[in-house]
Amino acid sequence: MSFPVVCTLGKTCFIQQYTNRGPSLKAADSTCGPLSYDGHKGTDFALPTLADRENGVTVTAAATGVVRTIRDGMADIAANAPDIINRDYGNAVVLSHDGGSETQYCHLKRGSVLVHSGQTVAGGTPLGQIGLSGRTEFPHLHLSLRQNGQVIDPFSPSDTTTCGNPTPSLWSPALPFQPGGVIDAGFATTIPSFDLMKKGGAGVETLPQTAPAMVLWAHLFGTHAGDRLTFSLNGPKDEVLRETVTLDKTQARNMRAIGKRNRGQNWLPAPIKSR
Repeated sequence: MSFPVVCTLGKTCFIQQYTNRGPSLKAADSTCGPLSYDGHKGTDFALPTLADRENGVTVTAAATGVVRTIRDGMADIAANAPDIINRDYGNAVVLSHDGGSETQYCHLKRGSVLVHSGQTVAGGTPLGQIGLSGRTEFPHLHLSLRQNGQVIDPFSPSDTTTCGNPTPSLWSPALPFQPGGVIDAGFATTIPSFDLMKKGGAGVETLPQTAPAMVLWAHLFGTHAGDRLTFSLNGPKDEVLRETVTLDKTQARNMRAIGKRNRGQNWLPAPIKSR
């Protein structure tokens, strides 16, 4: 299987959730980590913000196959929309492959599907774009792989009922397993809301010298309870602020921020850097 999204993994996209490793485990990816949930039957390739979806990110066929079915026309709106009953996967394309396997590409953008039923497509052929259709709260491609109707985890295909000892994956080239990380980070004059951060409008390129505060924020995914995040804020002369935050929950996505108030004196007119 080839990488199914025209993006750079770890930079312009990331894997939010992996295939659940069996009902007895409740929520475990192939490494026994928490990046899955009970009943999750695929891999979620996510975009950092809603703005990235609007710019258009192409979904491609992971392997050569024949288009078995498509769905298009569902709106790119929130997961509680009334028209998603029995259509949780939203706009989608299903490809049949040799040997009884099939891949399903879900949550595509309305009007973006480029193929038709019965069409033969080569691996890498554009199928549509990442959207927000169906039962989803963030823009992503949900990719399911099945063999004779049974769900297969492409990161560890030989056994989907255990975790901790992954077998060689089906990805070519191999994809790294990233258990979590920083989606985005930036500066603001106040602590941004989580909704604004997800939309992609939280950061500012420059801060005015009269800004009421200097805030450094981070948008995170796949965090574990007990993880530590260190912020370091540097000014033109020395370090302005350093703080280590211990995360108290295991969450798919969250945010943290630190800052320093303007105590009546303007900020110095010099560039600042974060690391």
